Amino acid sequence: MTRHPNLLDSNHSLLVVIDMQARLSAAMPEQAVQSMTTNTARMLTAAQILGVPVLVTEQYPQGLGATTRDITDHLPPGAPVFAKTGFSCCQAAGFNQALLALGRRQIILAGQEAHVCVLQTALELLHLGHQVFVVEDALCSRLSSHMLSALQRMAQQGATIVCHESVLFEWLKDAAHADFKTISSLLR
Repeated sequence: MTRHPNLLDSNHSLLVVIDMQARLSAAMPEQAVQSMTTNTARMLTAAQILGVPVLVTEQYPQGLGATTRDITDHLPPGAPVFAKTGFSCCQAAGFNQALLALGRRQIILAGQEAHVCVLQTALELLHLGHQVFVVEDALCSRLSSHMLSALQRMAQQGATIVCHESVLFEWLKDAAHADFKTISSLLR
């Protein structure tokens, strides 16, 4: 049976972690940051187990600092980190080349702020012909209304809005997968 083309496949997926930096997170609602961080860490752990590549961006790291340790502790070895000043990840030097070199068409986005960097990245990736999946429970913005409007706009433009558990189970495809118990245990 052929799978629906809008289901994620670990062999075609790439996870992009956008600007999860402490100084930026300090401006966000604490509960939203905790959810974003926990759910992103789960996806990163599963990505490492399943061989899904990861790219990381940092918005103006000289001023906002590096990616938080809660995230870097879960990154696969050698995951590239791209510094940027442009809001879209596609504006970071080397980012588009890394996308091209990896050859993955399903791009999964997690990060902050949903209505700025995540939104602009999603729209540019869609324009470049990628399938874009935005993980709604691995995002945050300073205001929930900003996040909601960003999710609506991204969906209107063709991005698929998903939750992190959907990502994990779509990557697995089947409870008979050799890593099912390990990955499903991340959700406890």
